[in-house]
Amino acid sequence: MKREHRLRYIIKEGILDTFFIWKDELKNVFKDSGVMIFFFLVPFIYPLLYAFIYNNEVVHNAKMVVVDQSDSYLSREYIRKVDATADVKVVAVCSDMEEAKRMMDAKEAYGILYFPSEFSKNIHKGKQATVSLYCDMSALLFYKAFLLATTEVSLEIGKELRAQNNPSSTIEQEKITINPIPYESVALFNSQNGFASFLVPAILILVIQQTLILGIGMLGGTAREKNRFHSLVPVSRHFNGTLRIVFGKSLTYILLYIVVCIWALGVVPKLFSLPQVGEPWTVMLFVLPYLFASIFLSMTLSGFMTSRESPMLVFVFTSVILLFISGVSWPKEAIPPFWKAVGYLFPSTSGIQGFIRINTAGASLNEVAHEYHTLWIQAGIYFITACAIYRYQIMRSRKLIIKQYRYMKMQRMLRQK
Repeated sequence: MKREHRLRYIIKEGILDTFFIWKDELKNVFKDSGVMIFFFLVPFIYPLLYAFIYNNEVVHNAKMVVVDQSDSYLSREYIRKVDATADVKVVAVCSDMEEAKRMMDAKEAYGILYFPSEFSKNIHKGKQATVSLYCDMSALLFYKAFLLATTEVSLEIGKELRAQNNPSSTIEQEKITINPIPYESVALFNSQNGFASFLVPAILILVIQQTLILGIGMLGGTAREKNRFHSLVPVSRHFNGTLRIVFGKSLTYILLYIVVCIWALGVVPKLFSLPQVGEPWTVMLFVLPYLFASIFLSMTLSGFMTSRESPMLVFVFTSVILLFISGVSWPKEAIPPFWKAVGYLFPSTSGIQGFIRINTAGASLNEVAHEYHTLWIQAGIYFITACAIYRYQIMRSRKLIIKQYRYMKMQRMLRQK
């Protein structure tokens, strides 16, 4: 056979085998109920579940109990103003701390506001007065509501006292005395200061990676269990090439997860009015290398799975860790260098950081170039490792077949003797 005809035959065979592997892997996905759960049910249900849980961005009427040992006009005015805020509701005024603690233990209140007996006296003497706030830290939203409400009331009463102690001749001078440097707090890209606006988009990105790891890992474990030689690659002439295996399988996953990404990153945020400032075209271009990196990482890890249950035991617990070290729920500047390095082994770290900047701040690809290039580099590295693993599995299968053939040949020769 001439060289050019042989090359043409090899290319044609490789393309046909790639599509055969793609159809075979697609059948494996739809025949396996466990994989269907990870590929479809979890990515479709989890975004809705988290969005429902965090849909109430802020807490209103958080229950607070007050211990007022000052029993003065100023302390009562302070309590009235705190109770008038939308975030806090004063449910009781107790005579001592023990009674207030009992109410917190019974979950009748989640915070205690304590006025010492010298509160009003210190203010009238021109001394600094102290108001203590005790919170149940099992719910951070309550702490946030109590802290913001009491801080705003303290600043407002402080301005009123300053105006009384320093009377001015004109209204304008009084405004300058009360508030010499005006300030305004503006929450960029999260106008409600809520958890859903910044946390749910990160969870949506993480769900894509984790379900791919679990689903592809389960497919790899199933293939080993069903294979006669417990190998990842079946004994078939169509699987006689590394690139065709990797491309064929990855084509299956990318086509399935395009639908998942449209649902999780496009439809769910629109249903729950989450921030969607980024251009759809920019989001699509950014998510593409993230998908490739997650798929090739999953294919690499699937090479180490020996059973269907292995991915559940090994990878499920990593979701919380990856969310923390992504720099969203915990500042990345406060993460130790070791855990930063661990975080960049996973596409979710760069994927979360880049997607949030695009989706909530309207950043362009040039502004997230670091994360974008990192994802393409990760995709390339994990593509090479996936090819190496499948190449090893092909060679291993061949060796086992030859070994089995020699064993059967020896057995036949012994029977003939």
